[in-house]
Amino acid sequence: MKLKILASLLFLSAFTMNLSAQEVNSHEKFGGTLNLGVGVGYYGYLSQNVPVLHADFEFDVARNFTLAPSISFYSYERHYYWGNAHHEYRAYTYRQTVIPIGLKGTYYFDELFRAGAKWDFYAAGTVGFAVRKTTWENGYYGETRLDHSASGLYLDAHVGAEYHMNDKTGLFLDLSTGVSTFGLAIHF
Repeated sequence: MKLKILASLLFLSAFTMNLSAQEVNSHEKFGGTLNLGVGVGYYGYLSQNVPVLHADFEFDVARNFTLAPSISFYSYERHYYWGNAHHEYRAYTYRQTVIPIGLKGTYYFDELFRAGAKWDFYAAGTVGFAVRKTTWENGYYGETRLDHSASGLYLDAHVGAEYHMNDKTGLFLDLSTGVSTFGLAIHF
């Protein structure tokens, strides 16, 4: 299933690259942008925020609309209290690493807000899946699956803004239901 989703995302990315290469009206283009950010996230089933690294690359699809393949990374360590008749009850340590991979659709409201050339304002949504790996400390023999209620599929809603420092770089703030990031936008 994950392979089918990844193949679909790659197909959509290739399709959008073809669309972005076509002639676009003389309006502002938002595609051709690499967004690199750091932030905090929780993805719904964590009881605390964790540091996150994020990257996406936007392609123009239609007027004021982009698609961006995206990838994030976070890892955290926690303790789980467990024991049985053959193993003492105690807190065991585990580390979970999560790599969300998705496709972000963004609509820019610059024309509606009459934003100047220095600002971009947008709303977006991301759909994708999260690859998870959990590593337990030696000596733990209990249940190893922690996230019974967490689905591999994830959906995020975003609102954000970018301040253009010059024609090639900008700073963005992306507030999301899953991961909020602050970072550098590089325009090609």
